[in-house]
Amino acid sequence: MYLSIAGLILDITMIEKIINKDKIKTSLVLAAVRLAHSAKSPDESLGDLFSEVQKERIYSDGKTFADLVPRLSNRQIKQEYLLAKQDPHFDLREFVSRHFYKLDTDKSDVTFATNPDMDVSEHISALWTHLERRNRLDRGSLISLPYMYVVPGGRFNEQFYWDSYFIMLGLAVDGKWDIIEGMIKNCVYMLNRFGFIPTANRTYFLSRSQPPFFSHMVRLLADHQGSSVLVEYLPHLIKEYNFWMKGSWKLSKQEHRAFARLVQMNDGSLMNRYYDNKMAPRTESLTEDTLTAESADSRDAERLFLHLRAGAESGWDFSSRWFENPHDIKTIHTADIIPIDLNSLLYQLEMTITDAYRVMKQPLLVRKFKKLADKRAAAIQKYCWDETAGFFVDYNFHHHLATGSLSLAGVYPLYANIANPEQTASVAVIIEHDFLQEGGLITTLTTSLQQWDAPNGWAPLHWVVIQGLRNYGYSELADRIKQAWTNTNLKVYDSQHRLVEKYNVVQTSSLGTGGEYPLQDGFGWTNGVLAALLDEDNTLTCELN
Repeated sequence: MYLSIAGLILDITMIEKIINKDKIKTSLVLAAVRLAHSAKSPDESLGDLFSEVQKERIYSDGKTFADLVPRLSNRQIKQEYLLAKQDPHFDLREFVSRHFYKLDTDKSDVTFATNPDMDVSEHISALWTHLERRNRLDRGSLISLPYMYVVPGGRFNEQFYWDSYFIMLGLAVDGKWDIIEGMIKNCVYMLNRFGFIPTANRTYFLSRSQPPFFSHMVRLLADHQGSSVLVEYLPHLIKEYNFWMKGSWKLSKQEHRAFARLVQMNDGSLMNRYYDNKMAPRTESLTEDTLTAESADSRDAERLFLHLRAGAESGWDFSSRWFENPHDIKTIHTADIIPIDLNSLLYQLEMTITDAYRVMKQPLLVRKFKKLADKRAAAIQKYCWDETAGFFVDYNFHHHLATGSLSLAGVYPLYANIANPEQTASVAVIIEHDFLQEGGLITTLTTSLQQWDAPNGWAPLHWVVIQGLRNYGYSELADRIKQAWTNTNLKVYDSQHRLVEKYNVVQTSSLGTGGEYPLQDGFGWTNGVLAALLDEDNTLTCELN
């Protein structure tokens, strides 16, 4: 029998009593946050108008219309549209321009004025102001947040969940702890308002989350302010945990013993998957998803949409990692997969909750959550270690076998300190021989048109791999990877004076390619990781001097 999650977790009221007993005051924990009603996603509230605008490609990027703000209520606009479109001279483009507008804070088409005399660190410091946003009112699909935040850049003008942690790494270098803390409090606000941290603060993202890096944000702040931060954010860490573990009592009656984001394995252990609560085309990619479904004759459209949405929740949208045929997105089956990165991150969340209870001197709860973490680590070892490949991989719980797809997600167990020395040695060899290119690490060993495949390299994955290897003493290899990656960033900056979301690490003078939208400048997590890695060198130089 597996342990009941509900039986192990103190409710928020009990935690508050413990905090009061220890005389630790925090408005975040004690404030009563009322669940607020949120507007519907624009595809739901605008109906045929939304579909027609996307179908006619009034805007080349489907996210553009989803982000516009209506001048009237969506209901009024929808009614006007139903009447106006009966006119044989009806102009859809003119109708949209008259009824919707772009927010002043949306700087997606504003080019940052680069100073060629700045070095890259100065450039990043100046960029933070350009990427800062403040939005205290719900406007269109944009959800209000109480504190200032930093966006990735380009088409991404929201506080994205997992991007934020890597952005914070760079903000920390510049001492912008007030913004870091504000962004964490924004996450708390969304947890209290919606019960989870959505992909970003948009109404059309309220059915899915992203890789759970909230515990890493809290630890980053705790490293700066002290361990009391762990206690302050404990109720919210638990709320995040409850979201991912929701439905444990329903598993025995579900097909494949899976409900929402939770899966019960054959041995009774609990693991997690990426999921989405809707079975419809993604709002911001309605045209792309519809075309994919129309070309997939043998697949049920709703199931296909679910897998596409789950792939989007993973942050790896998209990758051969999720495909049965690595070159065909129509074979995507993300929700059938136990992802190695997600479960490693949830292990770290369990350990962070454990450490918070340890600070509070609650030994029973320390043991309970440590036991949960140990059980997850054992499940990762059992289901996600591929002895033949010598690498950690995802596991298809429908087919009861490893997917066989090698990707940088396989290094997350090192990042989480789950791997044993023999496994780490094998992973390090494969990273060095198969993944490491002149410009850094390719994301998977499959070259495709998907952006989370070779030849692309991504900042957050480089950070995870570098830190994971350092955890086990492979500092020389980690430093080689760091040097290759930073050189690629600097080479493009020196020639083009910009930082972008992804890079071609095989041809180091090339930019990243693939995906559903053009390459974006900015770019939040590239800036954050590069700043943090370069700061290591500056810190070392200061120490030597």
